[in-house]
Amino acid sequence: MLKGLSPNARVWVYQSDRAFSDEEVTAIKSKMAEFTGAWTAHDNRLTSGGDVLYKHFIIFGVDESFASASGCSIDKSVNFVKQVEEEYKVDMFNRMCFAYMVDGDVKTAHREAFGAAYAAGDINDQTTVFNNLVNTNEALAASWQVALGDSWHKNMV
Repeated sequence: MLKGLSPNARVWVYQSDRAFSDEEVTAIKSKMAEFTGAWTAHDNRLTSGGDVLYKHFIIFGVDESFASASGCSIDKSVNFVKQVEEEYKVDMFNRMCFAYMVDGDVKTAHREAFGAAYAAGDINDQTTVFNNLVNTNEALAASWQVALGDSWHKNMV
């Protein structure tokens, strides 16, 4: 859950195809703090926040009970993520790259490799996967990390 935002805050999850280094995480978090501190929609400051989790996920949140995120303001956050992509040479928008947990570490695999890992028994229905489709802070806390067997990922293996 993003700290300082209500459970109903709207969230967007972007996943990198590789782990960021500790130095990259520090730099991205600093840039995110600057961005969210100045983030507006139609000249209204957004009550927002963000974080980098597990060295793979950039997550933004907006508490829309104060001011709603507009198309233009959402575009600003997408542009932020695109700048991260360019600067750090990562892919943040490939929805067929899945993240999962193995021995406490986040791994990523493209759909074919993910299916092959399942077929080989390297991952199974109890493997934790990340449901990046969550859209509220509450859902981020409750159902972002789920067992593969209980997620939409099961349809991909």
